[in-house]
Amino acid sequence: MPLHRRPSQALIALFTGLALAGCSGNPTAAPPPTIAPAQPAVSPSVAGSPDGAVRQLPGHWMSAVFDSATTTLVTLGTDAAGHPAVSVGYAVLPLPRAASALAGDGAGTVFLATHGGYLQLDVARRALTTVAVDGQSDADFTAIARRADGTLVLGTSDGVVLRVSGSAVQARTTGFSRVDQLVTQGDAVIVLDRGQTSVTELNADGTGTAQALRAGSGATVMAADAAGRVLVTDTRGDGLLVFGTSPLLLRQQAPVRGAPYGVVGSPKLAWVSETATNSVVGYDLSTGIPVEKVRYRTVQQPNVLAFDDHTGTLFVVSGSGAGVQILPGADR
Repeated sequence: MPLHRRPSQALIALFTGLALAGCSGNPTAAPPPTIAPAQPAVSPSVAGSPDGAVRQLPGHWMSAVFDSATTTLVTLGTDAAGHPAVSVGYAVLPLPRAASALAGDGAGTVFLATHGGYLQLDVARRALTTVAVDGQSDADFTAIARRADGTLVLGTSDGVVLRVSGSAVQARTTGFSRVDQLVTQGDAVIVLDRGQTSVTELNADGTGTAQALRAGSGATVMAADAAGRVLVTDTRGDGLLVFGTSPLLLRQQAPVRGAPYGVVGSPKLAWVSETATNSVVGYDLSTGIPVEKVRYRTVQQPNVLAFDDHTGTLFVVSGSGAGVQILPGADR
């Protein structure tokens, strides 16, 4: 897939609008300007054997989280027949409805964003509970995350972020073109909007924005790490962006060739997948300048990454049905 190196006139206009939004700290009433969201490269065939071990996992998977309490990898996507599903420890569990995103509490529960609400998965029991969010039967929820205080934040396809406790809505923020991903650092909530190629930190009570920043020329995937950073892949701009929060600031960036897409943090490194080269790269961020420390050959289409902090195991989940790659002691 060719990567666009120069921003178009639409990008320039978009970035100007984002800069103004970032200065004001308040979403505008007018629809925000957008561009076509960046996409991962279509990966070539794998040359040579991937590093580590590969477990077969039929289906197509778009996101994953590692649950520390049960030492279980949970992935979200569709099964081999194309039906909505999660895999729980490599066992595929059908979903009662399509889900678009997932987030875990690290203590045995995973939450999945769905139309009108969310699903709550008890990982050990492989049991699902449906929660309808009050007054949101028509909402197309596209993102989900959990704050340190235990409340959830849900984002919609039409640019709304809700903070919810159980089924009750506690706060609401508008002004995005679409909420593509949410992550949290403590109770701080960060919003990724691919159409605006922006990241935005919400204010403390979740009723508006605190800061909004442009994220390269085509931001796609975001992750929070244990050091308090927010990691963002700029797929169109071939880069890794590292933000601090409260206030939201761009602190580091590094060129990452090969259509960077998947990203996850570990205790020692920031991991980025290169979808154009079937590779995953670990970057040391400790010196303030990202430094490549290790590189592994991956399964085809390495779109999704997850990490087990206890064992140092990196999981690379294929987006093309090539299974899950397991790399023990990856960040040695």
